Amino acid sequence: MGNITGWHAHLYYEAETIDKAKELCELIAQKFDVPIGTFHEKNVGPHPMWSVQISIDRNKFGRCIPWLVKNRDGLTVFVHALTGDDLKDHTQHALWMGQMLDLDLSIFK
Repeated sequence: MGNITGWHAHLYYEAETIDKAKELCELIAQKFDVPIGTFHEKNVGPHPMWSVQISIDRNKFGRCIPWLVKNRDGLTVFVHALTGDDLKDHTQHALWMGQMLDLDLSIFK
């Protein structure tokens, strides 16, 4: 995996889907022992919607990401590598599950 030290999966939700997001995060935390960040009820950083960050160890990627693909229940998930280059991590080293959204990349310039 070269210089990839880990991954962030950002789960996007709205007021109507926050309970679904919390349930999904509880399940993935229990199943894979991954840290769950703060549930933001505002746009934070480059993220265009409310979001929560799931931190995934690089050795757990192969188990966590397929599980998210099958269990995201219609929620959009943005996944990016952690290489130390934030701009590339949020553009070239990233993948989407569900709707692709425009990130506010101006914070990385």
